[in-house]
Amino acid sequence: MSGKPFALPAEVTMAQGASVLRGIEAALASADGGTLCLDGSELVEVDSAAIALLLHVRRLAQAKGVTLALHAMPRKLTDLAALYGVDELLSTASPSNAAAAVSST
Repeated sequence: MSGKPFALPAEVTMAQGASVLRGIEAALASADGGTLCLDGSELVEVDSAAIALLLHVRRLAQAKGVTLALHAMPRKLTDLAALYGVDELLSTASPSNAAAAVSST
């Protein structure tokens, strides 16, 4: 893994989307060819903007050759992803890989 996991804030909704994206883009820039782990353990409030943000970050990571690992995403987020039919696109890395990515910092 390249660097520390990026801790998502407690709220990722339409209002915070742009500022959260700027932070993730900065973390992605330093993840050169490694893994970027997004840690959702503090995430409480989400809406469809969070899903759009994660899909966009997934595309950015793929374009850069970076593996995106999602760690500790809340049930509300995974339920929304399933509702929109994108849960497989946002499936987390295998639990052992995500845990390894977090513990290696």
